[in-house]
Amino acid sequence: MRFRRPRLPRTRAGRRRLVQGVMAACVLGLLPSTWLYVSTADRLRTTADAPRTDVAVVFGAGLWRGGPSPYLARRLDAAAELYRDGRVKVVLVTGDNSREDYDEPDAMRTYLTRHGVPDARIVSDYAGFDTWDSCVRAKKIFGVDRAVLISQGFHIRRAVALCREAGVASYGIGVSDEHDVTWYYGGAREIFAAGKAALDALFEPDPRFLGPREPGVARALASAG
Repeated sequence: MRFRRPRLPRTRAGRRRLVQGVMAACVLGLLPSTWLYVSTADRLRTTADAPRTDVAVVFGAGLWRGGPSPYLARRLDAAAELYRDGRVKVVLVTGDNSREDYDEPDAMRTYLTRHGVPDARIVSDYAGFDTWDSCVRAKKIFGVDRAVLISQGFHIRRAVALCREAGVASYGIGVSDEHDVTWYYGGAREIFAAGKAALDALFEPDPRFLGPREPGVARALASAG
């Protein structure tokens, strides 16, 4: 079966309408990314100037040989630094544990305890399947109203915007990384993820798993005094 090439309009007016349509599609496609940048313009910090906040939220970023991937390790390093500096009291690790042989939160907990964060100050969210789910669960399940969020630079704006829409006032720390293939892939992926983020913010769907409220964060804060 032969496929015909699409024919370009023959008239000048037709070509003009085609160009206008392509331009309109590009503008619409970039609107979600523009929203993320504009809405989070004043909400980004570094580990050095992050405000003192009770809770830090670290988003999962994959496992490698059973432990945190290099990207996830850098997020956890930032959280451990904030804890050691006394800028946060509790670390909420949120990630994927959708199957028995894949457990991001436990791997994150193990890494943090090895880097100076007491086990009692770490709370695990095992149903953080995506950024929106993690933000909604932080608010509705763990009772987090304010937090500092930790992720890579290409993802942190989306995390801050979605957590704000979920009711969590937050600042974001985008950890630095080598600009390798994974980094460029993550940046490209965010263009499409921004569209989903806009839909999540608009329609506010329930997370894949919600469940009952959990007192883990409140208990950890109580133990921290």
